[in-house]
Amino acid sequence: MANLSSMQPPIRRSQLSRLRSLALSLFVLIVLPVSAHASGLLEITELLSHPEQYDRQEVVVTGQVTNVQLATNRQGQPAYGFLLKDAAGTLKIISLGQVEVREGDQVIVEGIFARLRQAGRTIIYNEIKAISIKPLHRLNPDLVG
Repeated sequence: MANLSSMQPPIRRSQLSRLRSLALSLFVLIVLPVSAHASGLLEITELLSHPEQYDRQEVVVTGQVTNVQLATNRQGQPAYGFLLKDAAGTLKIISLGQVEVREGDQVIVEGIFARLRQAGRTIIYNEIKAISIKPLHRLNPDLVG
């Protein structure tokens, strides 16, 4: 008698990617507050393609942390920023407080998206002011693959 598992076709990369995306969406629904996932987990490419649609809206995105930079805000409080990237694009993330992430971390960011913000003479595009940043390494690896 044939083993049932040997009769199953192998999982393709595209299927695996969809399963991971579904697992992340389920995580967002289960772990983050209701307000955070009202619009669901967004792809960075969706924000970059339609920034006017999400301007000043609460969003949830996931990606890899790069280019972490420490800062201090105008009131002298510690702050930091980093770039969040995935295969399709990059967003700037800013947050108050002590650094909660490291270079290379995979994270889920909940925050307010701004398609542009003026800081003195500089205009900053496609930025999220983080409300919460959750490193994925703290999650169940069975959920995120």
